[in-house]
Amino acid sequence: MNDAAVTTPSTPSGLKARARRVLAQLDSVLPDVDALYGDLHEHPELSGQEARTAAQVARRLEAEGYEVTRNVGGHGVVGLLRNGDGPTVLLRGDMDALPVEEKTGLSYASRVRTEAGEPVMHACGHDVHTACLVGTAAVLARSRDAWRGTVMVVGQPAEETLTGAKAMLDAGLYARFGTPDAVLGQHTAPLPVGTFMHRDGVAMMGATQVRVRLFGRGAHGAQPELSVDPVVLGASVVLRLQTIVSRELSPLEAAVVTVGHFQAGSRANVIPDEALLEVTVRTEDDGVRSRVLAAIERIAKGEAAAAGAPKPPLVEVLNQGPVNRNDPALMGRVRDAHAEWFGREALVPGVLGTASEDFPYFARGPEHPVPTAYWFVGITPRKTWDAARGATPMEKVAHVPGPHSGFYAPDRAGSLRMGCESLTVAALACLHGGGGPGDH
Repeated sequence: MNDAAVTTPSTPSGLKARARRVLAQLDSVLPDVDALYGDLHEHPELSGQEARTAAQVARRLEAEGYEVTRNVGGHGVVGLLRNGDGPTVLLRGDMDALPVEEKTGLSYASRVRTEAGEPVMHACGHDVHTACLVGTAAVLARSRDAWRGTVMVVGQPAEETLTGAKAMLDAGLYARFGTPDAVLGQHTAPLPVGTFMHRDGVAMMGATQVRVRLFGRGAHGAQPELSVDPVVLGASVVLRLQTIVSRELSPLEAAVVTVGHFQAGSRANVIPDEALLEVTVRTEDDGVRSRVLAAIERIAKGEAAAAGAPKPPLVEVLNQGPVNRNDPALMGRVRDAHAEWFGREALVPGVLGTASEDFPYFARGPEHPVPTAYWFVGITPRKTWDAARGATPMEKVAHVPGPHSGFYAPDRAGSLRMGCESLTVAALACLHGGGGPGDH
């Protein structure tokens, strides 16, 4: 670890001069970035299946002179570019898509379906993340006189299942390639293209996925009196779960409890034996998470007892993702760099994100925490943004397509350019200067 790199930034003028030198390469890189983005958008791959995407990333990194290792924790790709003494800065981009049907009408829209007929789409902007990661890697490789240190490029699989980052770390990411001095990540957001949002402290909530299996007694649909109906039981549980946030938590404690999956039965005239619920829980505090999980189990068991269920429900935690908490000093450094490069008018006040990420796993160094910074890049076309209802950014966001929507369609040219510039400038703010004119 090179602590000097994290505590001694370039002066503003030095940073801007280096950014100009590095980003002078961007126009020559963007055609390939655009081609990669279009290809990834048209050929998305679900979590854990990103073989084609990973190969595209690896091939491009190798062409730019990176030492590339494939299949790290699944389809993870690691590229190292060593350029003299200085800090190691990890740049992360996630590569997986979602089981969402695309409805954008774009000429390059995804028509991919799984063997089971499930649609697949880059509905969360990971194609933008990956293309901009490759673009940033390229401009840094082509301007090594402007910086010193080591750039570690990580193409991460399986973010949507909150498993990919941990899998890469468990596969020895830091042990094999070195513990970075800073980890940087960005995400698309339904803000106007050319704007950026940063938040100190907690940027995104932690996530927990819970499965509740309810047991009943089946019967003919015409004779419900002979059953313990798990559909009615499940409906009671769903309704009662809504009271956790409204009646068990303080209004000052942020949390979300959502039942996103309710499965029971197969025919209208058959009362089934079981019902299955899957619940997502979002909190910004581990203590609140523990209380919410305890309430889910208590409610499920209580409703089952009230219904006369033949046995208690089975409540399982399927996976958890930690709270995404920005390092204050590193986040300040990134924000200042973006403000200088893009202008402070391009910065949108930060708000707490109730969505979740597995990015915070990268903060878990083998000996001590690693500083991380995570910010948002606006991708909504200006015409769409201006036409959206609302007077404030948060009001407008509710009326433009957002992540996990089949209509999510970034401004292609603007998003790719801004995403490459954003990640490049942030990286330069953490790397040492190259000793050229205007460097400090």
